[in-house]
Amino acid sequence: MTVEKDKPTNSFLSKLSSPARNALIHEEIDTLQKLSTHTEKEILKLHGIGPSSLPILRKALGEEGLSFKV
Repeated sequence: MTVEKDKPTNSFLSKLSSPARNALIHEEIDTLQKLSTHTEKEILKLHGIGPSSLPILRKALGEEGLSFKV
């Protein structure tokens, strides 16, 4: 049985797997603005973030007119 009580329901974090979400929260990356200050390589280095998370994050950033740092 999975406990999802801490899963956000209305942010980009809700679209991620639990390990990916926890990795970002651990690094205090809880807004798209904070996410946009990092490169894709930096995000991929976080334990819990895998390549399958990047398209989700790119899409969320793009919907807000943001992108990863180059």
